Amino acid sequence: MRTKIKTENLWVWYWDKPALKDINLEIYEHTITVIMGPSGCGKSTFLRALNRMIELVDGARVKGKVYLDGKNIYDDDVDPTEVRSKVGMVFQKPNPFPHLSIYDNVAIGLKLRGIRDKDFLDKIVKESLMKVGLWNEVKDKLDRPGTELSGGQQQRLCIARALAVNPEVLLLDEPTSALDPVSTLVIEDLLVKLKRDYTIVLVTHNIQQAARIGDYTAFLYYGELIEYDKTDILFTNPKNKLTEQYLEGRFG
Repeated sequence: MRTKIKTENLWVWYWDKPALKDINLEIYEHTITVIMGPSGCGKSTFLRALNRMIELVDGARVKGKVYLDGKNIYDDDVDPTEVRSKVGMVFQKPNPFPHLSIYDNVAIGLKLRGIRDKDFLDKIVKESLMKVGLWNEVKDKLDRPGTELSGGQQQRLCIARALAVNPEVLLLDEPTSALDPVSTLVIEDLLVKLKRDYTIVLVTHNIQQAARIGDYTAFLYYGELIEYDKTDILFTNPKNKLTEQYLEGRFG
């Protein structure tokens, strides 16, 4: 399988405290790679290091390399804004922009790039909403605020917003933790469909979710990569005792 992202000796510190320690990991194209582990183990930090959003965190410092299609995104000649357009991010809590319509929530990234062609914007908004299965639910109320949607619909709207700028990778930080079980399954089904066109990296505390939709799973513990393998292998035959204990629910 083709490698989409590769981390090489990746360290992240917050001030003088290491949050990630020498992470070496390959993420493959058109797969869902799950990052799991107990709270505070570095999952969200790892996700933010993959598109340089970590640089926006006060006191954060990065050492090592993150390759996207063979190019280190931390090289001096790389524009972090360009990286973030290729590697989109969806957060834990649905966060549609409260003063924008459903339409503008999807189109905002394109508008910020100076795109004003209404026919083009209409096309991308419709395509993005269709990709997340939201178009038929909202096509008659695109001028309504995004915050009027249900929690699950809001999260799909946020995914549509990320897709509108045509990313290659989608990072999701516990995107279903604030949703009900039905909405969670809708998002999971959506991610399985989206991996045909995108590479997906998913942080989750939900071990069952990792087992349901993850192609590969990485287990982090206090900033260290303990184990990484195909999900079915890691879940049925973990090689590390810590991984086994975590999967058995002995800590979390």
